[in-house]
Amino acid sequence: MTTIDTTWPGRQLPVSDADLFVRDSDGTGSAIVFLHGLGGYSGEWSPVASQLRDDFRVVAFDQRGQGRSTTEPDDLTRDAFVNDTIAVIEHADAGPVVLVGQSMGAHTAMLTAARRPDLVSQLILIEGGLGGEGPDASHDVINWFRSWPAPFAYLPDAVSWFEGQGYRPDAARAWAAGLRETPGGLVPRFVPEVLLQQMLAVHLEKRLQEWTTVSCPTLLIKGGHGFIPAAEFDQMLSTNPRASMVEVADAGHDVHLDAPTNIVDFIRTHLNA
Repeated sequence: MTTIDTTWPGRQLPVSDADLFVRDSDGTGSAIVFLHGLGGYSGEWSPVASQLRDDFRVVAFDQRGQGRSTTEPDDLTRDAFVNDTIAVIEHADAGPVVLVGQSMGAHTAMLTAARRPDLVSQLILIEGGLGGEGPDASHDVINWFRSWPAPFAYLPDAVSWFEGQGYRPDAARAWAAGLRETPGGLVPRFVPEVLLQQMLAVHLEKRLQEWTTVSCPTLLIKGGHGFIPAAEFDQMLSTNPRASMVEVADAGHDVHLDAPTNIVDFIRTHLNA
């Protein structure tokens, strides 16, 4: 059963126009930094991080506009997300790090590795592509977030709703655990219109040029029932010789929630390659 690790400490880190909620195990090993996807939060990585924290320093943070970070920051460009990632790594004095991202977090991780190769020793992209799908793709994604029947009266109600959306029980519990408790019930820790601006920035431009400049060893992880087209993975593999790919056949887009132990095994194998 997926549980959120409440012993993984967190604190606020001020950046230019936002406060970022950063979780850091403060361990002494090499650092792994985790970036969640759209509408997510740092705690969703705890099923993966809890299996690694004895050997590594594990760091994750709520992306701007989500979780316990500033909900409505002024800057929602791709540069802002990259700058946040750089700020977290530098503040932790942890570089070079293993950078792991899922979905939009993978896109941010890729751009960070391209801009600051000195800060990223290895890159792991879970269900992450190059972007550039166009604005219609953004609206399709955001319409799902707008459809959430919040506030939810109780946590089990939220879990049941996510299961009804096709999520497996562990993934449904992880999504529900990211909700914020209010007197009126459980509500999301984001504003859908803010998420829309984030996604438009991803879908505006295909970042093939940046991808081809990523110089560190990179592992692409595909969910067998994920969202990224196989042709896009093929293009990424053919245009960057440092990249390799594995697939979790029975996982969806949230591979880290559907199969956290697989992700842990892939990380350990990739680092030892």
